[in-house]
Amino acid sequence: MVLQVRADRSRCCGYGLCAQLCPQIYKLDENGLVYLEVDTVPPELEEEAREGAAACPAEALVIEAVSA
Repeated sequence: MVLQVRADRSRCCGYGLCAQLCPQIYKLDENGLVYLEVDTVPPELEEEAREGAAACPAEALVIEAVSA
């Protein structure tokens, strides 16, 4: 199984908590909205990626396990 991240940019409010907690995956564009550096979570970043997604007050980030 592989962990995949999805970002719903229409829900993003630009708080940037995700990018603070896991800057290797979550980035903010010039408008302050989230985009993904990568959409697959490396095993060594799982904890930070989950914390970043959970910290999003707009619930714009979802991490799910998918078949490789």
